[in-house]
Amino acid sequence: MQGPHLVYFADPMCSWCWGFSPVIEQISREFGASLPVRLVLGGLRPWTREPMDAAQRSDVRGHWEHVHEASGQPFDFDFFEREHFVYDTEPACRAVVVMRRRGMHTALAGLRRIQQAFYAENQDVTRLDTLAALAADVGVDQQAFRDEFVADAALQETRADFAMTQGAGIQGFPTLIAGTAEGQPYSLVTHGFQPAARVLPALGQWLQRSAPGTSDAQGQACALP
Repeated sequence: MQGPHLVYFADPMCSWCWGFSPVIEQISREFGASLPVRLVLGGLRPWTREPMDAAQRSDVRGHWEHVHEASGQPFDFDFFEREHFVYDTEPACRAVVVMRRRGMHTALAGLRRIQQAFYAENQDVTRLDTLAALAADVGVDQQAFRDEFVADAALQETRADFAMTQGAGIQGFPTLIAGTAEGQPYSLVTHGFQPAARVLPALGQWLQRSAPGTSDAQGQACALP
């Protein structure tokens, strides 16, 4: 991607990414085409096979409560009354990968829709039927989605996203980085949740520094603690 842009590493079943979702929307509204967002699926818990036990449910619930407090995002805590739920994030990531083929706008809309369904509506986004219906909500034909989702190419594309995340040294989500051109060094915007009131001013300053005729923006302090 040439020109100033962001790379957003996220997972649809990461609660802090759900908390960060309004910030990503505000970035798109504030900067538009001048600062496009490239979405990379991170793979929080891909290919998990064992159901959540009581300790895991307690741990996850604690994260959800912290995210709700920090971001105000809604959560349906009836999720924790489920039994034998397998917290496998790969299907939801693969669903967004399939939607991304229709463009990054569709990918980001699909990410938001899956997050909303999982966290606020207590839908099971590990199921293909659920994911196909959610894809339709953002304008993707259900049958086309199903056909692409089960094809090996979608699985390999999803694996490539996970490998890119690992290769970049990303160890948590959400992570947002800013760059001026493909192959050039990136600046960290935030590793973890931050409110829009902190992220947007930092991005505005970075974008000014990256404008033609200014000094190189790479390595400048746009990172948030």
